[in-house]
Amino acid sequence: MYSFESRVRYSEVDANGRMTLESILDYFQDCSTFHSEDLGLGIAYLAERSLAWVLSSWQIDVVRYPVFGEKIKVATFPYDFKGFIGMRNFYIEDERGEKIAFANSIWTLMNLETERPNRLLPEMVEGYVLEEKLPMDYAPRKIAMPEGYESQSPIEIKPYHLDTNHHVNNGQYLRIAMEYVEKDFAVRRMRAEYKKSALLGNQMIAKVAKEYGKYTISLCNEAEEVYAIVELSR
Repeated sequence: MYSFESRVRYSEVDANGRMTLESILDYFQDCSTFHSEDLGLGIAYLAERSLAWVLSSWQIDVVRYPVFGEKIKVATFPYDFKGFIGMRNFYIEDERGEKIAFANSIWTLMNLETERPNRLLPEMVEGYVLEEKLPMDYAPRKIAMPEGYESQSPIEIKPYHLDTNHHVNNGQYLRIAMEYVEKDFAVRRMRAEYKKSALLGNQMIAKVAKEYGKYTISLCNEAEEVYAIVELSR
């Protein structure tokens, strides 16, 4: 297991002083990135080999949102590899040692030159120590888009949406989706399925379906090809 300790910053909370869902995702993403960097398998290592870990799906379950100033521990570990697929758990723990947020994620190792999946290299298999998966309620990776959605006005992908792979960062899809959710909607589970990378200058159109206790937002291009589907439920 890899972990680091932190304290909830003012920039990470909402108007009620609670950490936002987007910040929780950022913490999890940062934790996995720190893990890879400390193993020597990080951004530079991948860039030298024209490789990148591309996220296929997220599931984040929130028991309690930490509050401003609270001390937390963020942890992650991989629990399975299958060819070019990696599966990784995360959690946030409070000062009492209670886990207040959990996550599951599925990643694909991609060759950026061939734009095809790449099997894990031997040093990756050796470096990432597998642990037993978290005892959480694992939802399906696939997300179905309900009928009766409403299409929103397109937005243009700007430089601040991008990460070091020059694609829209995983967390930015969630930030965009959250713009279409009622402000008092308390999300307890977030699921995201990623299908196509959005790039600088692309147009993104949100299709929003609201059901009882749940929002499903499909983020598409003008040809209706799906970049990502985000499901937010109470």
